Amino acid sequence: MQGEITIRDLCLHLGKGEQRFQALDHVNIHIPPGEFICLLGPSGCGKSTLLGALAGHLGYSSGDLLVDHEVVHQPHPDRGLVFQHHTLFPWKSIIENIAFGLKMKGIPTKERLEKAKQMIDLVGLTGFEQKFPAELSGGMQQRVEIARVLINEPKVLLMDEPFGALDAQTRVHMQQLLLEIWQNIRTTVLFITHDIDEALYLSDRVLIMSHRPGRIIEEIPLSFPRPRDIEIVTTPEFVELKKYCMQALKHDDLSNLKRLNPLGLPKKAVTEG
Repeated sequence: MQGEITIRDLCLHLGKGEQRFQALDHVNIHIPPGEFICLLGPSGCGKSTLLGALAGHLGYSSGDLLVDHEVVHQPHPDRGLVFQHHTLFPWKSIIENIAFGLKMKGIPTKERLEKAKQMIDLVGLTGFEQKFPAELSGGMQQRVEIARVLINEPKVLLMDEPFGALDAQTRVHMQQLLLEIWQNIRTTVLFITHDIDEALYLSDRVLIMSHRPGRIIEEIPLSFPRPRDIEIVTTPEFVELKKYCMQALKHDDLSNLKRLNPLGLPKKAVTEG
């Protein structure tokens, strides 16, 4: 399994005629296989648009968009997409929903149901195989959504605020579950969020986008050890990084912000320590 993402000078426009506007402005990102990246940015900056282009659902105006050195021009099971709100079939059971992708590939019934059961175990839903989506909580529905994507063994997992509609306690639980799954499969993840805590807790690097037209204005490497304990959100390092992200999100021009040192902390925070 690979999953290397290369985005070079990507520009993308949306709309037609007088309604046409530039959504992305020369975006450059490189994500090695197996890395977990979170993308932060203000509403309307083009985060979801970028994800849509990577998924193959949106065409782009110029630049390069590659996964494992192959041009992205249409959807493919190698790039799994998880939305904020689930897209499960309400008339199908949980195991049928999860196995659906393999059914479309022509995988025999016995094989696809066995694989679906493995996915159910992976996301902690054993015993709910014959339930229907409406019988599950929001967090459980998102577990099914993740399992339905992972059963196709994607090289890249694209996640568009998948926990944004969940309550705080369920959200933390899902974050921990996602990290446990990722530690096992190590697929490449590009995760969109508005939540700074979530971005810093989950990722190897945080990328911050400007206001529209979106471009990458900051990259923050994180060195918190894995596996991660939720208690890291209370550490001085985490708090300083959160402050820095909040400032960066307010200002496209970062020239007046304290720059980060190699440890991923604002320089002032380190020298004062």
